[in-house]
Amino acid sequence: MPAIEGTRSYDAVIVGGGHNGLVAAAYLARAGRSVLVLERLGHTGGAAVSTRPFAGVDARLSRYSYLVSLLPEKIVRDLGLRFEVRGRTISSYTPTERGGRATGLLVGGGERRTREAFARLTGGEREYAAWQRFYGMTSRVAERVFPTLTEPLPDREELRRRIDDETAWRALFEEPIGVAVEENFTDDLVRGVVLTDALIGTFADAHDPGLAQNRCFLYHVIGGGTGAWDVPVGGMGALTDALAAAARTAGAVIATGHEAVRVETDGKTAEVTYRTADGEGVAAARHVLVNASPQELAHLMGDPSPEPAEGAQLKVNMLLTRLPRLRDDSVDPREAFAGTFHIAEGYRQLATAHAQAAAGELPAAPPSEIYCHSLTDPTILGPDLAGRGYQTLTLFGLHTPARLFARDNDAVREELLRSTLAQLDAHLAEPLADCLATDADGRPCIEAKTPLDLERDLRLPGGNIFHRALSWPYAQEGAGRWGVETRHPGVLLCGAGAVRGGGVSGVPGHNAAMAVLEA
Repeated sequence: MPAIEGTRSYDAVIVGGGHNGLVAAAYLARAGRSVLVLERLGHTGGAAVSTRPFAGVDARLSRYSYLVSLLPEKIVRDLGLRFEVRGRTISSYTPTERGGRATGLLVGGGERRTREAFARLTGGEREYAAWQRFYGMTSRVAERVFPTLTEPLPDREELRRRIDDETAWRALFEEPIGVAVEENFTDDLVRGVVLTDALIGTFADAHDPGLAQNRCFLYHVIGGGTGAWDVPVGGMGALTDALAAAARTAGAVIATGHEAVRVETDGKTAEVTYRTADGEGVAAARHVLVNASPQELAHLMGDPSPEPAEGAQLKVNMLLTRLPRLRDDSVDPREAFAGTFHIAEGYRQLATAHAQAAAGELPAAPPSEIYCHSLTDPTILGPDLAGRGYQTLTLFGLHTPARLFARDNDAVREELLRSTLAQLDAHLAEPLADCLATDADGRPCIEAKTPLDLERDLRLPGGNIFHRALSWPYAQEGAGRWGVETRHPGVLLCGAGAVRGGGVSGVPGHNAAMAVLEA
């Protein structure tokens, strides 16, 4: 726990050492500003960390967030980060059974293979042609929208003109995404694969009139201007370690074990009261950047707290001695698990799961998706494990809102985990349990995190991984020039709850730093 030495007054105090706070710290320190980062935990990184969750096992997993799409190359380049991502040659594999036969849809491995996979599943060329048209449209939107994330907020009409495609604007910004999915695709499985990007951490139906699913879908298809989701080499902690190193090298002071408990401002300067194991202290600042949720910002300022947005996901980390064999023996498991492996995510299955969860029940067939980090990046495994062929699996479950766990988080977590893995086992030629590694105490290497676990461990309100419902990437009332401003002059929100926040992007951190430098 580094002590705060020397000056107690700074140009900027940043509350929270997650990736966005570290991005802001590095930018401001490189611009010559004095910067203090106060982090409650004993380490930086927030939800973007790598840990060894299994006793005595040399596997460093991305425990919470796990893939990278929204991090602009501009930030990596500006801050001189030693950080690398690798693309996945396979986009996805979705197993199913048709005509009593195990089959599936493999997307990736080249245009020819993907076209043939669609034809085998659907019996013709129509769905693949529709897939190309639809994702051609989203790619054009991504090329136009993604660069705006690190610019001052455009207004709605400005962004619409920039996209310059009324069909795309209607499909993504005005009508529920279910309309576009049903207009473009006829196969239930293909429809489901498309829809899943609208439901990551977002509890909504395809036709929800509030369009939360559209905003989620948009952020999942614009990353990097391509929509590609890449694997962070060394795990997600490699990014936050590189950011912390860049901030410290530029002169920022990072104080872990320092919990901010109050922020007071007169509109010109501010004071941040913090607590450590040894007592309380105060740091003065011209600007305070809060890398935490809007609820935490309100608590620090003594303002009324907004209602938390409910999280809706199950995160499962696993270590396997080998990848399991598939019932569909036409696909190599090393390809099937290299991309996103969709489970129980047909279009009707997703609708049924949402309806059951909305009625207060666990989905009978919980939808989820899996990928194997170690196939693309084996560096997260120790040499012995890698040499013996061990692999990781990361599972992300959908349509599991926090309310379902309120009666007994531990019991419901175990029930949901069993039924989720049963859905996976239905497509395997051997039980997943036979492939799980064991830790030093003989326990299976598997851990699950519910929204309530994330609320407890990371102070995510309602366990929402985006801090609150995702926003449209254009100006709304009260959003300010950069989407990070608050009603308190000199106090900025640089966490995922900022406009254009959510995901591991660094965008709110960059934009908060730009707002400070402009001021």
